[in-house]
Amino acid sequence: MLALSVVLVSIVLLSGTGLAAVIAGRSDRTALHLATAGSVLACSAGAIAALAALIGGELASLKAAWPLPVGQLHVALDALSSFFLVCVFVVSGLSAVYGAGYLQAYIGKRRLAPALFFFNLLVAAMAALVIARDGILFLAAWEVMSLASYFLVTFENEREEVRRAGMTYLVASQLGVAFLFVLFAVLSRGASTYDFDAFAAAAPAAGLANTCFWLALAGFGTKAGFWPVHIWLPDAHPAAPSHVSALMSGVMIKMGIYGLLRALTFLGPPPAWWGAVVIAIGAVSGVAGVLHALAQHDLKRLLAYHSVENIGIIALGIGVGLLGSSHHNPSIAFLGYAGALLHVLNHGLFKGILFEAAGSVLHATGTRDIESLGGLSRRMPVTAAAFLLGSVAICGLPPLNGFVSEWLIYVGAFRASASLPHAWAVAALAAVPALALIGGLAAACFVKAFGVVFLGEPRSEAASMAHEAGPAMRTSMILGSLLCISIGIWPAAAIRLVAPAATVIGRLPSVPMAAVGPLSAITRLAVLLLALVTLLTLLRRALLRGRSVGTATTWGCGYPGATARMQYTAASFAEPVLEPFAAAIPRRIHQEGPEGYFPAKAHYEQHLGDMAGERFLLPATRRAVEALSRLKVIQQGRLQLYLVYIAVTLVVLLVWQLAGR
Repeated sequence: MLALSVVLVSIVLLSGTGLAAVIAGRSDRTALHLATAGSVLACSAGAIAALAALIGGELASLKAAWPLPVGQLHVALDALSSFFLVCVFVVSGLSAVYGAGYLQAYIGKRRLAPALFFFNLLVAAMAALVIARDGILFLAAWEVMSLASYFLVTFENEREEVRRAGMTYLVASQLGVAFLFVLFAVLSRGASTYDFDAFAAAAPAAGLANTCFWLALAGFGTKAGFWPVHIWLPDAHPAAPSHVSALMSGVMIKMGIYGLLRALTFLGPPPAWWGAVVIAIGAVSGVAGVLHALAQHDLKRLLAYHSVENIGIIALGIGVGLLGSSHHNPSIAFLGYAGALLHVLNHGLFKGILFEAAGSVLHATGTRDIESLGGLSRRMPVTAAAFLLGSVAICGLPPLNGFVSEWLIYVGAFRASASLPHAWAVAALAAVPALALIGGLAAACFVKAFGVVFLGEPRSEAASMAHEAGPAMRTSMILGSLLCISIGIWPAAAIRLVAPAATVIGRLPSVPMAAVGPLSAITRLAVLLLALVTLLTLLRRALLRGRSVGTATTWGCGYPGATARMQYTAASFAEPVLEPFAAAIPRRIHQEGPEGYFPAKAHYEQHLGDMAGERFLLPATRRAVEALSRLKVIQQGRLQLYLVYIAVTLVVLLVWQLAGR
């Protein structure tokens, strides 16, 4: 009960210090210090309490009177909640530290108090959502989370693209929550209450369970960013301040994953086709996300599409786990769920580092355009090192944390393909080439991003005048990097951390740690690689000690007029990789070729769109808006008519409720 009490106090502290920042809003600096101190303190206490509950296996529940006619105030901690609370509080705390330095540039230019309030409110809402055990409380926290993040996305609302991104996000959030309203209404109809314990006890019949599964996929998948309902994500993440981007990508979209996993605990034993569907969604999301990331020239938009990719990897793990559960194979179920859960934490850490490094670049240069950057590693060494480490981690390479979670999913998929019946073995095996393709494309994308942004020569005056990030911003990136390294070196501890939550999802009687295999081999590999890198670094320093090191221009094949414009661009690097997938990525080319014998100018510009948005969802949305606009006829502006609407609605709901008894 102690851990749950600390989490509740942390939620109150977050909300209280957010309100205090608004009260002290006349002084931006005071508001910033107050809100940051409250956020860091609450997140530290909450993370420690959740970690202690997870390790100690604490189960706690608290019920209280609810002032509404439906639902009750029911909060609880189990292993799944404790694990997601660790993710929420750790990533949020690091983002708050980074924001304390990042927002300094806005002091005196715009009021910071509203943004600070909504940041703390967003963290509090996510924590409340994870411990909620009543459908009404869950949906209330979900809506607060969506609205708070909307106001953070529109922080710089004087810009047209920011307002457009905020509206796209808000519409997508409300469409997603509409499916959740239906989901909880269907579940409550069978359980006669909105309490989660009753949902689990009164598992729906097979046909109804399938309906609930599709509703959960649509509602929670929209927030998570599954393809094709991801279209809000590439606009919202770049529009938000960078510490908010790190928070939204690191943990907010994972609330969709949490909701989906929690819903799976209500629906009884899963049929095998659920796993095949989730694997298919994960494969498409992962490949589509990384392909669109390769095509981007905006650094934060590139990272946003990689969130879609990594949500796809998490879905692959969940799909493998569902296949194991459906065939009563605890080792496969554990590997799939544990890999997915560990990737939730890992992605929160390395994506936080990457968004923070991108924010430092934006803070120092004033631009997110990759083609305008270059040569920043000499001017921003800490930021460059953090971005490089995050790049290695997100590509799933040893010795960092991304390798461990993807390795678990690989092992689970291979074992499922070797032991399950033929049709489902093929579905599991499909996860292997999907993961391999995602990893290869991600490596190409981050070679492009790091090389063009941090290596070479500056392509603009802003890049040449760049400076390193401030102490708070560097501290957050360094702490996140150390956590990524720690999980990569000590995977056994990380897997033991996610094991209790995996058993809750898979309804496993015990933790089959033997299924994981020899974790010590991963530790030895990680230590060996780190030792090799350290040895080579020290050797280089020793060889250069006492020698003068000069600089000179790169040999240009005999051409004496080389300039920074002649370096590889992001577009030219990505073009050969994207060419085989040209049909999947819409292109718009604007070209003005040289004319005459002595041409004065030529121009070539290429814009790569999002197939799901431009070809399917946006046109469908426009048609839906046009159709719904015809309903304006019911808006008569007469109070009596609106009272009739309410009365009719209440009668319909009453008849529906009585018919279910």
